[in-house]
Amino acid sequence: MLFKNPVIPGYNPDPSICRVGDDFYLVNSTFEFFPGVPIYHSRNLVNWELTGYCLNRRSQLELEGCRNSGGIYAPTIRYHKGMFYMITTNVTDKGNFVVHTDDINKDWSDPAWIDQGGIDPSLFWDDDDCCYYCSTGNLNGVRGIVAFKINPMTGEILSDKHLISTGCGGQCAEGPHIYKKDGWYYLMIAEGGTEYAHRETIQRSKNVFGPYTPCPHNPIISHKEYKKSEIQATGHADLVEDANGNWWLVFLGIRRFSHALLHNLGRETFLAPVTWNEDGWPVVGYNGNGTIELVMDAPLPGINEPETIANTITDDATGRPFLHADHSVNIDFHNDTLDKRLQFTRNPDMSHYIYDSKNGCLTLKGTDITLNEPGKSPTVLSFKQPEFTTSLKAVLKIKDSTAKRFGVAAYYNNDYHYEIYVGSDENGKYVGFYKHIHDMGAELAHIPISKEDENLNLLVKIDTDREKYTFSYALADTTNLNAKIACHEIGSGLNAGLSTEGTRTMTFTGTLFSLFAENGKGTFETGVALTINPDVDYKL
Repeated sequence: MLFKNPVIPGYNPDPSICRVGDDFYLVNSTFEFFPGVPIYHSRNLVNWELTGYCLNRRSQLELEGCRNSGGIYAPTIRYHKGMFYMITTNVTDKGNFVVHTDDINKDWSDPAWIDQGGIDPSLFWDDDDCCYYCSTGNLNGVRGIVAFKINPMTGEILSDKHLISTGCGGQCAEGPHIYKKDGWYYLMIAEGGTEYAHRETIQRSKNVFGPYTPCPHNPIISHKEYKKSEIQATGHADLVEDANGNWWLVFLGIRRFSHALLHNLGRETFLAPVTWNEDGWPVVGYNGNGTIELVMDAPLPGINEPETIANTITDDATGRPFLHADHSVNIDFHNDTLDKRLQFTRNPDMSHYIYDSKNGCLTLKGTDITLNEPGKSPTVLSFKQPEFTTSLKAVLKIKDSTAKRFGVAAYYNNDYHYEIYVGSDENGKYVGFYKHIHDMGAELAHIPISKEDENLNLLVKIDTDREKYTFSYALADTTNLNAKIACHEIGSGLNAGLSTEGTRTMTFTGTLFSLFAENGKGTFETGVALTINPDVDYKL
């Protein structure tokens, strides 16, 4: 069946996956955002639902003063004999830790911290139920992949530490996972750094602690030499076998938005089929050279699942079945609980967030912490931009707002964001547009709102494509996001200003749409709607 990559678009990096029966569970890095480590569920590997988070309370996830792209790095999820385990690193707290639960739909344990430096930890259970830990590390002055036995419930180290690999020739050997198949231990790692030279390599041994022999056709996935592809920087992968005996690789990649080597959506989760050759080595994709495509054809699991049947369409070009995934966002403030896709920046003060589902509104009580301040927790709720070409609508209640500014931002981090908002100063309320790039910020539009119009709502519209973000607004008496209302453009900002390659520090996230308030309260009504628009006839 045909499917489209990425399977989880937008900023969803460092995927790790496990299977329990017919159910697949996948987690990603979250860095400075809270709650941490999303849990996605699927039965067909293409239609993924966000069901919750592993780290949803401060005792699990301390982000006070966390730098941009600090916090949570590269989680691994595993299931063993009735228990789920998630192991990860909080690089701005106490390092590596593991949490567990026997019910993935309920809360996870508090962290069990592990006395081991490095990042990207993983767990592996051997046939005798011994659990092994591996991560990056430094042993006797040599950097590489360190492994040892561990108690995954407590984090206690149960054996000597072993340096089992220094990689296969690429820099930054990281993201290790150990698997066992046909009597061989396979060690898969990411190399080359997580930029355009990223790749995935694999080695094997008859002993879990090595020595490991590299695969003769490494890297098993890389787009370093595939520059004509929109997909770049593939790597940091995890393997899973489905109930039909087919193997799959989930991995991160980026999509550049033009011929330039720039991306603004972050590192996303991709999927590729895996076969094993006669020599017992994995072959990723079906090109035989470790490259993958935006549209692929593979024997997906869960073909008879209701969700699969409901989302299967006929591909216009080939006439073949195509498993469609809808990545639009419809956040309805009338729902009983606030939408799971909304995340905070660092640990929130929940008294600043008032959710009223009965009246369909969300009130943010802004503080003097603005979107520009590093290492702080402004009053903001964000969700990930999933595609290049989108249209977003939100409704701001002008009357009774006391915030100096409240509105919607296209937000990368405190140094890079574009905003449309209701502002307030000594002359009254106004519609404003602001841009912040590097250490430069300026309000570029200031349109007064009359006293009469303060009784209306402000409809905010943000249109995105492969070039820019365009911000528009209308003063209206409706809270119907589907109503056809003429909007006035107030400003725009280039994608390049929200691109990872242009940030002043090394960053690993992507662009978000953020509801925010500063210095007073502002209320959003009805919800937020983001539609995905056609992105056709584009050539790099």
